[in-house]
Amino acid sequence: MTGGSGLVYAALLDGAGGAKVVDWDGVRRWKREDGPLWVHLQRGVLESDRWLREECGLDQFTVQALLEDDPRPRTAVVGDGLLCVLRGVNLNPGSNPEDMVSVRLYTTSDRVISVRTRVLASVQTMREDLTLGLGARTAPGILARMAEYLAVRMEPVIEDIETRLGDLETDITTRRSADLRRDLHQIRREAIALRRHIAPQRDAMNKLPIIESPLFDTTQRSRLREVADRTMRHVEDLDAIRDRTAVLQDELTTQMSEEMNRTMYLLTVVATVMLPLGFVTGLLGVNVGGIPGADSPWAFAGLCGILAILVAIEVVVLRRLRWI
Repeated sequence: MTGGSGLVYAALLDGAGGAKVVDWDGVRRWKREDGPLWVHLQRGVLESDRWLREECGLDQFTVQALLEDDPRPRTAVVGDGLLCVLRGVNLNPGSNPEDMVSVRLYTTSDRVISVRTRVLASVQTMREDLTLGLGARTAPGILARMAEYLAVRMEPVIEDIETRLGDLETDITTRRSADLRRDLHQIRREAIALRRHIAPQRDAMNKLPIIESPLFDTTQRSRLREVADRTMRHVEDLDAIRDRTAVLQDELTTQMSEEMNRTMYLLTVVATVMLPLGFVTGLLGVNVGGIPGADSPWAFAGLCGILAILVAIEVVVLRRLRWI
């Protein structure tokens, strides 16, 4: 564990889209009568981990889920609250988007506790909304908005992959095969990594709108249903990208095979033309007596003429055979 307070953000929701920021003292003195509370913590910090284990009043199972090393996206009803583990694309500078960032949330009707391992842009957006008075009005609304923002921020990443794949499909006949294979491998790796993380989130999001819990009203359930549909589309888009990369790989392999066949065919034709010439010149080049024209000044020119005629005859024969 590291030092520091571990309290990234804490605020009392005013029920109208705004919030009042509080510190650790305000978090510890909070009572239900004060209004909905959102506490956002940094995992692995001594004070925040101690507060979760000893002061927040959650059971051991929930605390363990909030502090888990590498949690899988899931949704579960725990007591009078809801435990939800979600993932978002990594938009931090110098990071790969497919290196997903997880956020763990436990919400009741009057409090939501979220725990992060790394900075998540969606949380920053929610804080800005609350500052502007446009944020969630209830604790469960924090969870609903978090799920929505995570799904929305995945779209540009997937669209970028689709755009790059479309460029490869367009350039397959003009770019070098080695460059195409490298870029295609990169796109396929990113798509597979994203799908591996988003597919479990699809299952978790599908469960949220239908879960037996009084926390969500009709509007929030409709919002969560839309987020579940959007997450489903993300998985389908990634499946389509994976299939397109497989088709493009097959096409690239076929193209390389055709290029190889054309090269081998050209070499075969050249070898066919040169074989009789090589036989004649090899026969005349043996180091024995009796070579015709050895003492004639015009023998070399005559030999070149004969070879030219032989090449012409071979070309005519190959054309008639439709080899060239």
